[in-house]
Amino acid sequence: MHNFRKLDIWTKSMSLVTEIYQLTNLFPAHERFGLISQMQRAAVSLPTNIAEGSAKSSNKDFARFLEMSIGSSLELETELTIALNLKYIDSVVFESIQDKIIELQKMIIGFKNKLNKE
Repeated sequence: MHNFRKLDIWTKSMSLVTEIYQLTNLFPAHERFGLISQMQRAAVSLPTNIAEGSAKSSNKDFARFLEMSIGSSLELETELTIALNLKYIDSVVFESIQDKIIELQKMIIGFKNKLNKE
């Protein structure tokens, strides 16, 4: 069992959640039950799956939760692109957050590969 609080992938994903909440608070109110909700849920899913997976008894089970976390990151990246297309964010904000998402994806994949080798 891993201590999720000590994993860089968890702490970075927690920071991303905060950033997404702050960003989506600037979106139009009519998106509250649409894009805002989707982006926030996808962002929250990242550290949540990491934490939940860390309690599993095998690395194989943990790796499965990491895959779900990667899936949530891809969902968030897609929703971020939609926000850009709708002009809720500009390209500078988009690229900054997308870079963080991609970095996190690489870290999670690397950690998952390490688990699979153990």
